Amino acid sequence: MRTVALGSQGLTVSRQGLGCMGMSDFYGPTDDAESTATIHRALDLGVTFLDTSDMYGPHTNERLVGAAIAGRRDEVQLATKFGIVRDPADVTFRGTNGSPAYVASSCDGSLKRLGVDVIDLYYLHRVDPKVPIEETVGAMGELVTAGKVRYLGLSEAAPETIRRAHATHPITALQTEYSLWARQPEAEIIPTLRELGIGFVPYSPLGRGFLTGTMRTLADLENLGSGDFRRYQPRLGGDNLAANIAIVEKIDEVAAARGVSAAEIALAWVHAQGDDIVPIPGTKRRGYLEANAAAEGLALTSEELATLEAAGTAVGERYADMSAVNL
Repeated sequence: MRTVALGSQGLTVSRQGLGCMGMSDFYGPTDDAESTATIHRALDLGVTFLDTSDMYGPHTNERLVGAAIAGRRDEVQLATKFGIVRDPADVTFRGTNGSPAYVASSCDGSLKRLGVDVIDLYYLHRVDPKVPIEETVGAMGELVTAGKVRYLGLSEAAPETIRRAHATHPITALQTEYSLWARQPEAEIIPTLRELGIGFVPYSPLGRGFLTGTMRTLADLENLGSGDFRRYQPRLGGDNLAANIAIVEKIDEVAAARGVSAAEIALAWVHAQGDDIVPIPGTKRRGYLEANAAAEGLALTSEELATLEAAGTAVGERYADMSAVNL
């Protein structure tokens, strides 16, 4: 696995990362032993850019990741996030908190759960509309000064917010959803990042698994189980599901001709968008991890790229309720 510069502030990461969220939350039953083995296999393959958040679990994913990297900390570029607040009494509730005091306490909590002295990349998971971004990022910058954090990031921020944040303290990376079926960042987000020298970290580069071709019918979704939030995604329901299958069929077409998996093709497309784009496909199983990692070395032809892009983008909203389900 190659390494690349993420942003222009000095952070170097593996060309592809590993999203760890599903190991602890949102994607049905969990298996800590297999998840730990998956993280270990990732490091062996050179997939060393690991992504977690204090809200996954909440808190349990940071503990899992921290335990898995114990003894191998020097191999890892460790990213975690803060700013989304959950309510144990209401699983649908999502709030935001970007106050300076919360910034400091959240970082201390993450450091303890991860069992590390410093976080390589610390993201604001969602912008708090009640707090000026300058105040939140200013407090995050104090963490850098204190040696608790090396680099700062944002997640799901608008271009003007990115500019204001970057003027307060240099931002290394912006994270948001991006894939063959979710290309909205191309309009304004990616040009803004490239102008400012900020790296881009797409989450859900496999369309939450849909682009792998494993979810083609409502019956497939039912088989995911009640604990898997994808069963309730607007893009995977009714007429939307039928329309979005056309994207998968184009991926299948290219994958069959190449003799590789659909996941490899979908990830290779993301890689083809530029070395300043570092996707973090999530998985909790070693088999899927190995297939995903293989995509980094798969170069698509101009004809293959044209075939994939002709499929269009997804029909339907990303979330059933953006105020309630922000990952």
